[in-house]
Parts: sequence; C-alpha cells; structure tokens
Amino acid sequence: MNVGVTNEKGGGDAAEDTVARLADRAEITDLLSRHGRWLDDKRFDDVRSVFTEDAVVVVGSGEVQGADRVAGLAARSHGPFARTHHLTTNPLVEVEGDRAVLGAQQIAVFCREGEAPEFTVGEEYRMEAVRTPEGWRLSRVEGDLLWRLDHATGVGR
Repeated sequence: MNVGVTNEKGGGDAAEDTVARLADRAEITDLLSRHGRWLDDKRFDDVRSVFTEDAVVVVGSGEVQGADRVAGLAARSHGPFARTHHLTTNPLVEVEGDRAVLGAQQIAVFCREGEAPEFTVGEEYRMEAVRTPEGWRLSRVEGDLLWRLDHATGVGR
C-alpha cells in the first residue's frame, strides 16, 4: 500500500488526500461486507447495490456478465440453501482514482432447512471495483475454491 502517496483526487493537501484515500478504502471494505450479506440475505433482486450493470463474475458455479446474470448465478448457487454464511477476511485494497483492485479470502457455510451445515468452502477472491454516482460497486469478481469440507462425511478436498 502506498500510504504516504497523495491521492489523485487531492489538490496538494496531503491530509485531505489521506482522508479521501482512507474513506475510499472504508467504503470498498464495506462493499465486500455488502457482497456477503447480499448472498446470505438472498437479496438477488438488489444486485445493483453491489455490482455494476456490466459486471463480470467468474467462480466455480459459472461465468457470467451483466447484473441480471450475476443475480441469476447467485440465485442458482445459493437459493437452494436455507442459510448461508459468508465471512470475508483479509481484504487488500489498492485504489487508483475511481478504480480499485481488491483481494480477499472467504469462508462460506451452506445449510439446508432445519439441518446442520452441509458443507463449508474456503475461497480466494480477486475483485475490481469502480466508483459510480451511487458509490463503489464491484465490476469484476474472480473466485478460486481453495478447499471444501463436506460435514456429513468429514471429507475435505
């Protein structure tokens, strides 16, 4: 992170630039949390509160482009489960003007109605975000499955 470098939005005041840069980082970190909650709350119709209209998502359950297709993919992969719990950790955020590159790790638990967790996955994410008039939104998400634990069998991979 270039903590001592002034932000392009600034006009030369290093303190203002630092505050602006930290505010961007806070908003983008909140965006990561909103992404997990969007999935857990199954608010797929509210996709544009998290993603841009032309967002690209490349994950184990598919590859799609466009907000409506992102919502459809999320509904297909998360909808059958009564509960999911996404915990996004270790965010790394690099902001360059109105664009940002993010890295994060995620642990997600999937449960059927009235049952104990069926499986848990650990994933690594690379994301891109852009500043829009409504705030920061994800424009690209790529995820790699690192491991999966099936709770019924105790078998992991």
